[in-house]
Amino acid sequence: MMKLSKKIIDIEPSSTVILGQKARELISSGKEVIQLGEGEPDFNTPDHIIEASYKAMKRGETKYTNVAGTQELRNEIKKYLKNEHQLIYQEDQIVVGNGGKQLIFNALLASIDPEDEVIIPTPYWVSYPQIVNFAGGKSILANCTESNDFKISPKLLEKLINKKTLWLILNSPGNPTGSVYSKQELHDLAIVLRNHTNVNIICDDIYSKIIYGNEKFFTLAEVAPDLIDRILIINGLSKAYAMTGWRIGYAAGNLSLIKAMIKLQGQSTTNASSVSQAAALAALTGDMKFLDDWNEKYRQRRDLTFNILKKSFPDFNIKPMGAFYHFINCEYYLGKNFKNKKIHNDMDFCKYLLEYFGISVVPGTAFGCNGYFRLCYAKSETDLQIACKKINQFVSLIK
Repeated sequence: MMKLSKKIIDIEPSSTVILGQKARELISSGKEVIQLGEGEPDFNTPDHIIEASYKAMKRGETKYTNVAGTQELRNEIKKYLKNEHQLIYQEDQIVVGNGGKQLIFNALLASIDPEDEVIIPTPYWVSYPQIVNFAGGKSILANCTESNDFKISPKLLEKLINKKTLWLILNSPGNPTGSVYSKQELHDLAIVLRNHTNVNIICDDIYSKIIYGNEKFFTLAEVAPDLIDRILIINGLSKAYAMTGWRIGYAAGNLSLIKAMIKLQGQSTTNASSVSQAAALAALTGDMKFLDDWNEKYRQRRDLTFNILKKSFPDFNIKPMGAFYHFINCEYYLGKNFKNKKIHNDMDFCKYLLEYFGISVVPGTAFGCNGYFRLCYAKSETDLQIACKKINQFVSLIK
């Protein structure tokens, strides 16, 4: 048997990827499945972005680019950050990678030494603790309650910081909760962070363009510009622009960290896809009216699913203000029985829902929060209506 490293053995596979694959396998076997597990828009990438990539290929832009990304794309990202958030970066403070996930991986691998600690508010995106673990660090999980909209408070942050703390990860709008940190909430967190100069902050802003109603997105660096040298902004095109498969993300931050990330990328993947970079450039420079249209559709789908599922989940009270997920409390049904089978936990709940009703969702355990499940509503209204009715049917049979 081939020897594997302890590092890779200790890493857990991505729960969302595993469940997505399981759903696809059931579909391939002929079973009807509505996939509400993976966080992916049902919209196709807009035509003008696809056309830009095609033209780039025809022009011969199919060669290696600068490891950090094309000058044109990094320059446009620099403009975007200035225009949207009043943040001033130079091109050499920006790196383009193969999605936001790779850039978070590169940042943590380039900065963490053994025993360094990373504060991660829970519920968290599934990959954060696994990447910290792989990098040799220690995840410090901050248990954020639903009563505080699953956001870390200044008091809890202060309690968890010590001399070993290297990073705090902030994800807003959040996955899996859709929670959005307000300007005041970021201001209050900044007061704590100013007193602990050893702590750096990753702002995972990948859902920043998916915001509802009068909610406004702020990133920490624009609220606390004095902390900008300790902040790494992670963003990309995957979610808002329906470009998950194009694999384009970007990071902006401290020059020494960005250089280290570029060095690591140069020894792993080299540049991100040249044609995907051309598509990203078109996305950032082209007409963005479709974003408002899509967000309105997401809002309608959020309300539709909330109104249907509220009937079956008495503790389902929060409408997300960003991203495209519901994070639903299912504790009421745990410990009960379905078809003479005990529902011990949220894993069982989601397993039976998939096996018997063909609805794929993700258990809260995957996000470090037991007794919940995540439902992605970036799907057609028809599928959402069918899925929600089946979920209600499922729970009506739990005794």
